[in-house]
Order: sequence, then C-alpha cells, then structure tokens
Amino acid sequence: MIPPAKYYRRKVRNALQTALLFALMAALLGAIGYIMSGPFGLVVALVFALAIMAMSPAVSPRMVLKMYRARALSEYEAPYLYRVIEELARRADLPAAPVLYYVPSSIMNAFSVGDRTNAGIALTDGLIRALNPRELAGVLAHELSHVRHGDLWIMNLADSLSRFTNVFSTVGIFVLVVSLPLYLAAGVMVPLPALAVLMGAPTLAVLLQLALSRTREFEADLGAVALTGDPRGLASALGKIERYPMRLWDMILMPGRKVPGPSALRTHPETEKRIARLLELAEETQRHIEHVRDATVLPERYPPVTRAPRWRSGGIWH
Repeated sequence: MIPPAKYYRRKVRNALQTALLFALMAALLGAIGYIMSGPFGLVVALVFALAIMAMSPAVSPRMVLKMYRARALSEYEAPYLYRVIEELARRADLPAAPVLYYVPSSIMNAFSVGDRTNAGIALTDGLIRALNPRELAGVLAHELSHVRHGDLWIMNLADSLSRFTNVFSTVGIFVLVVSLPLYLAAGVMVPLPALAVLMGAPTLAVLLQLALSRTREFEADLGAVALTGDPRGLASALGKIERYPMRLWDMILMPGRKVPGPSALRTHPETEKRIARLLELAEETQRHIEHVRDATVLPERYPPVTRAPRWRSGGIWH
C-alpha cells in the first residue's frame, strides 16, 4: 500500500487546491457583483454562488450514455471486467459496483457517470482492445475514483459557476455600454479597471475550471493506486493513450487532452507528469488486483469498430 503519510499528504494538497480554486471562482463572481452594484451586488453574487453550490443539478447519467449510444455490458459478456470492478468497489466501500457500458467507437476514451449509489463507467471499443487486462484495471480504478470522490458533482458545479460568471459579466458590460452617454455627459471617466475585470472574467473562470479539472485528475490517479496497488498498470495505460495518434475527431471530442500549447489550456494534466507521479509510487505499493493473462474482455459478437466517429444529433462525436 501507499505509505499513509504520503497518501494523506497528497490528498490534503489536492483538497486544498480544489478549495482554493472554488474560492477564486466565487471571488470572481463576487467581484463582478461589486462592480455592478457595490457591496449589495457583492452580497447578492456570493449568495448566488452559495445557492449554486447547494442546488447544482446533476447531469442525468442516462442522458449522457444515450448521447454516446452506450449499451450496458452484462457480467456474462465481460466477466473479467466485472470481477475487477466489483473488487474495486468493495475496496472503495461503495454500496454497489458501477454498471459497465460499451461505447461503439474507435476513439480511446473512458468516462464515468452518476454518483456513489448509482454509477456507470463507459469504455470505448478502441480503449478495450488497445489495453491489456492490467491496464484496463488501472483505468477502471481511475474512473471509479472519480465516482468515489464526487468529482462528477464537483466539475458540474464548477461548470455552473463558470457559466453564471459569463452571464453576469455580459450583463455588466451591457450596463456599462448603456451608461456610457451618462458618463460622457457628466464628464466622468469610464471605469477602465472595472471594464477590464468584466471583459476578462469569463476567460479567467474557464482557466480556473480547467485547473480544477487537472487537480481532480491527479486525485483520481492517486485514488486508483490506492485501490489497485498497481501504479505501473495505470501508467502503462496512460502511455498507450498518449501515443494514440490524435486525429480531427479526437480533438473535437476530447479538446484539451493533448494540447501542445500552454498547460493552462489542458483539461487533463500533462501525461508525462501523471506517469512520473505514478512511477514514484511504484516501489511503495504491494496490494494488487489479480489479473488473468490474455483475458478475453469482449465476446466475439462485438466486432472491432473501424469506422471513423460521426457527428451525432446530441452534439458530440463518437
């Protein structure tokens, strides 16, 4: 197992980073409120942010899976995957193991939906066929860690804060533009700092949201190692996914994963950093998931998907 001191030190660091990013997003919303209506606007904006945190709606898992045309895998069809996910769910103290879903797409991708009591993990055909059983166990543990830590709710909340920041900023800019004749008539200078904040707030909110996403990915990697005791399995899977050639539909479906530009524009941390952190733990873990050499993951009635992803009515590519 990971040494408890190192494990909790990393968890505390990740938790502090998450709290700080949320605080900055709320402060940004509060600053816009203050610019628009002074102290009253500040209070209204902060109360609004707290209301979003308390009532942030969850995205319907069924809707997401339907958009990807995912279909449930039965335990009969994928016995190895179910044996692994049930063991991981037991180690994670979840009330039930997530249901596994198959996405008929050649893209290498995996995602989780739902919450601790009703979760699902979707794996694409491309991912299942490219990874060996050990690597698949690492990916399943990573996605299950997202469920265990409530990351789906956290990222939905961050998205809501970012969207409302954009709305408040747009309203503020509109009010300033409408009031411009009054400023000119009164001989008052347009508050340029306030205008700069209003114009830059949406971009800053998105950057904070991306930073939060990267923090949660590091946390999910750590949680996966705690569950499998096999950092090399996940590191190997990440290496294969990183070497997978990036095509047009990958950039549309998964923007920010392999952005060659500034790291601030990534939805995921740089793969090299994730692998390096995992390998630091490789000599400190002992508990492993039992793997089956050359395990048959998909039955023969699931032919390999070779077609290119297509645009769907739901607004996604797969």
